[in-house]
Amino acid sequence: MPRISPPLTAHCVLRLGDYSLLLHRRSSTVALFLCLALLLSSAWILAFGANGLTPWAALRAAFGQGEPMQLLLIRELRVPRLLSGLFSGAALGAAGCLLQTLARNRLATPGVIGIDNGATAFAVASIVAVPTSLAPSALALSGAATAAVLTFALAAGGGARGYRFIVVGIAIGALFGAATNLMLARADIDAANAAYPWTVGSLNARPSQAVWLLGGGLLLGLPAAKLLVRALSLMRFSDSVAIGLGVRLRLMRVLSLLLCVWLTALAVAVAGPVGLIALVAPEMARHLCARHGVPVLNAALCGALLMILADWLGRHLLAPIEIPVGIITAIVGAPYLLWILLRQSSRSSP
Repeated sequence: MPRISPPLTAHCVLRLGDYSLLLHRRSSTVALFLCLALLLSSAWILAFGANGLTPWAALRAAFGQGEPMQLLLIRELRVPRLLSGLFSGAALGAAGCLLQTLARNRLATPGVIGIDNGATAFAVASIVAVPTSLAPSALALSGAATAAVLTFALAAGGGARGYRFIVVGIAIGALFGAATNLMLARADIDAANAAYPWTVGSLNARPSQAVWLLGGGLLLGLPAAKLLVRALSLMRFSDSVAIGLGVRLRLMRVLSLLLCVWLTALAVAVAGPVGLIALVAPEMARHLCARHGVPVLNAALCGALLMILADWLGRHLLAPIEIPVGIITAIVGAPYLLWILLRQSSRSSP
């Protein structure tokens, strides 16, 4: 049986035979709290509506138990949308945490440095500019990789951190954004309408293949991100200190960037460029964890929670009119981010 050592410090050790796992008590508690919040929120979102379902009945229907109409409503309509929000929010939260740590800058997120816009431009191009048998979801991965390579190549003189990196990323994102707008302006109305959800971020009627691909990508990406946490924690120091502590900087930067591009591209392939999730979720996780380490998993949980709540708000705020989730996250997330930044500024001022 697993045995937990007495909590002599802020950490505890979970032992199983010859193996042991060091856990930070506050981070682990936050993760359990976020998982519980996700479970309760998911049950409530599945049940909410004019059908009069209880959260327990909605959960039973999600697992195939209930009346035929309930099964159709929950399993065919609401569960795929909920999974889209959970998976894409978790991917964006983890990607934002990785990139902020890699660049040593809280503003360095996939949206700010152009990865979102690159994935969106390639996805839109597959619909309105150069129609192809390849799905937009597949081309989004190519667009994200292209934007990331351009940003890091053009900012090579300043490394993967600092404001030069941010400015170059903003410029690359602006170029891809302009290309997207040009393609939409020259496209016929039907093609432009089909491409519109990719430009604002939406969870409505997402392709099931892309959703399951994102789920599989998370199963690979999140454990890989957790394996990089120790090296990323040391990379927050200067390069010389990190090298002295045994970190292979070049390898860790390449692996972190590849993982960030992978998670971002999959998320954009499902939901489009949902703004501020990758910016707010890591900040929220750091605040809850008292700024201990690199909270990749907690950032993923925060991103998933923010995404599904924002989508629910967009569906019901002006019902029956639906507001895309990307617009909701921009409206709600921007004031929260400003509050975080202003509070930190006031603390650091004399």
